[in-house]
Parts: sequence; C-alpha cells; structure tokens
Amino acid sequence: MATSDENWIEVGSWTWFYRQAEPIGRTDRSPVLLLHGLPSQSYSWREVLPALSAQGFWAIAPDWLGFGFSAKPDRREFAYTPDAFIAALEDFLTALKIERFSLVVQGFLGTVGLQYALRHPEQVERVMILNAPITSVAKLPWKIQQLGMPLLGDVLTQDPLLVDRTLEGGGGYRVEDDDLDVYRRPFLKSSDAGRSLLATVQNLQLKQITAEIESGFLQWTQPVLVAWGIRDPWLPVVMAQNFVRSIPAGELTELEEVGHYPQEDWHEKVTAALLQFLRQQ
Repeated sequence: MATSDENWIEVGSWTWFYRQAEPIGRTDRSPVLLLHGLPSQSYSWREVLPALSAQGFWAIAPDWLGFGFSAKPDRREFAYTPDAFIAALEDFLTALKIERFSLVVQGFLGTVGLQYALRHPEQVERVMILNAPITSVAKLPWKIQQLGMPLLGDVLTQDPLLVDRTLEGGGGYRVEDDDLDVYRRPFLKSSDAGRSLLATVQNLQLKQITAEIESGFLQWTQPVLVAWGIRDPWLPVVMAQNFVRSIPAGELTELEEVGHYPQEDWHEKVTAALLQFLRQQ
C-alpha cells in the first residue's frame, strides 16, 4: 500500500512542512494540492494522500505557515491575512516547481486556496471543495470565533485541547487519541502555534473572502466538485446547493453522516468522490 512521507522545504525566510505521496505507475497526471482548514494541519489528509498516489497522482498537502509543523512567524513578519497566505502559497508552489495542478480545499482557511485559484486560473485544472465558507451566508462558528477574541482567545489558543474540542465538535465523531496527539503536538511544543492561530482567526476577513469567491466562481469554467458533509453543524448543505447552482461547471456530492472535517470523519467517502472527479474527462 502506498504511504505518504514528511518533508520540509525552505521557501524565502520560512520553512514549510508538507506531506506528499509520489505517484505509483503513471506520471502523466497533474499533481493534486490539498489544503487544510482551522485549526487543523496536513495530517488530516493522511489517508487521502496514499489513495491518490495509488491512482497515479502526485499528492501534496502542506501545513499552512503558522500551523502544524511549518514555521510560525511572528505577526510583525507575516500578517496572517488571506493575502499574506495567498502570496506564501504562490512561493511554496514555485519552490516545488508545481505549475499546473488540481486543488482540494477544506474549511476555514482552505478558502485561501479558492482565492488563489481565482487569481491564477491558468494554473488550476479542477477544484474540489469540502465544507468551506463559499457564500456570504457563512458565519464563523462560535467555537472558532472565540479563538480570535481579545484576552479569551489568548487563553484558549494556548490550550492544546482546543484541537479536540474543535475537530470533534465539527462532526460529532471521536478522533482517535493517537491522531489527536499529532494535532496537539505543535501547541504543546511552543506558544507560537497558539499565537499564529489567534492571528489567523483575527484576520480571517470572512465577508471579503466569501464575496470574492461567490462572484469569482460565477465566471469559473473549469470543473468544480463540491463534496459536502451534511452533518456539518456550522456550514449548512444549502450553502453548497446554492453555490453549485450558481456556477457554470459545478457538481454536488452530499456526504451522508459526515461533518465539517470530511477527510477526518470519513476519508473513504472523500477519496471515492475525489478519485471519480479527477478521472472524469
């Protein structure tokens, strides 16, 4: 069975951590870039990466700057705004010499990938969206909102258990202890992980992001799959339905019994939907 490996790469002033699975067999397929949401990391794609590589795709999942095992710059050096993340992602892709790819995004912050696609449409072959804020009715859930509040956020983001509460709160499923250990590790290692999360939530600019995505995808002609965990307590499936109706080349797959973090809740369903979509002509 294929596995994914762990890598670090120096990009400008910062070190990015990423997981990848090299393609097995064919090499003619475009790479697939998988972007995580809040307060997650690339580890959430651990089961999806090898499944893609087994079908001949080079699959790459980075930890965003400030998250997981990537560098956690001080906010005086890195603004933690969507524009800062978009510029950083461009540098990361350039460093890996990835010119054209398919994009998979999930959650709050995964939306940065959609903004990137709209600003660099020539690079993106197809897009798969899993439970992300894609229309202006999206609201930041209270569980994540609190993480950006003055004083309260400073305390909450230093508590490694915020990971358990958020990941399990998004779907109602228990995450295995061994997996939670990986998610908690950056928070246990240094206070920088909490500070980066606080800065990201404070600078999320959800209204501007969703406005850009909503209007931008009206003109988007490449294939888009919206695969939605319908048990998401924060982003209702009607958001996905309305979005798909409004775009030229969209299709919707509703994932039964799956919550806000589909790749964590039920990776087999995500992999099946993604592979079917990537193989379409």
